[in-house]
Amino acid sequence: MLPTIDSSSDPINAEQLFMYDAQGMRTELIRGRLVVREPAGYRHGDIAVRITVEIALFLRRDQADRAALHPLGDVLAAETGFTLQRNPDTVRAPDVAFVSYHRRPIDQRGFAELAPDLVVEVLSPNDRPLDVLRKVADWLNAGSSLVWVIDPMRRVARVYKDDGGEEIVSESSALNGDAILPGFTLPLANLFS
Repeated sequence: MLPTIDSSSDPINAEQLFMYDAQGMRTELIRGRLVVREPAGYRHGDIAVRITVEIALFLRRDQADRAALHPLGDVLAAETGFTLQRNPDTVRAPDVAFVSYHRRPIDQRGFAELAPDLVVEVLSPNDRPLDVLRKVADWLNAGSSLVWVIDPMRRVARVYKDDGGEEIVSESSALNGDAILPGFTLPLANLFS
């Protein structure tokens, strides 16, 4: 039997979260406190998988074009946990993540102790703006270079960069991988069709 966690007790750490029996619930650890998230809706899941597939196909094509032994990195599915901070621990789980080949963890058991190079968050209807901005700040402060926040309701994306840059991408425009995924573009309209 996996351990249970009393979220009202002392702060917990990433290792305790990893062993926690969440009973199918989506969880994150925010500064030592367990946060249970509602399951993602259908549209949310569809958009997250479309982005995942587009990045995965790009990585495969890029590796073949370069005749490289390894891809630029790994695209990771929704809810892959990353330990972003210790004492108290923060473990976040983006909807899509990309970790460059040279930054991938040697020990791939448990939560990686790094921030992905690229993080994608797909908004749900009940996401609160302040919570989303805190999440973006956690990613950038921990070392992510690029965070895409996809807003299906407004059919736009917000792009946050580690240099403090921020832009809004409209449905008629495209997301691009910048220096993280050079040459990658994804027309935003492809996510909403």
